[in-house]
Amino acid sequence: MDIFSKFTILGILFVLTVAFGFWLSHLGKPYNGILFNIHKLVALGAVIVAISQLFKMITVANPISLVVVFLILAAICTLVLFASGALMSAGKLDYTLMLTIHRVAPVLLTIAMAMAGYLLARTP
Repeated sequence: MDIFSKFTILGILFVLTVAFGFWLSHLGKPYNGILFNIHKLVALGAVIVAISQLFKMITVANPISLVVVFLILAAICTLVLFASGALMSAGKLDYTLMLTIHRVAPVLLTIAMAMAGYLLARTP
């Protein structure tokens, strides 16, 4: 259970980021400035905590294990989420493509973290 306690703050930040993202999406464009900035700041905090925690876990895990693959996938998804959100807000690249990536990445992130958590909980 100690493994899961290390990801409590990350889980809370992830839920807050998704909640503010859905709220912004529901309100539509132009985005509410306060909500948009809260979403970006919470997402930035989540990225920092996620990358920090995930790399700590990678250094402790067996380098050949499947857990490492899922943790690396989770780290990549976290960075992709932040980058696609930044590119959408800056109006760079194709907005529809960035939005699709921004909607798929959290699903992959959730699956990767669930699988890593499952494998870590199973390990003696």
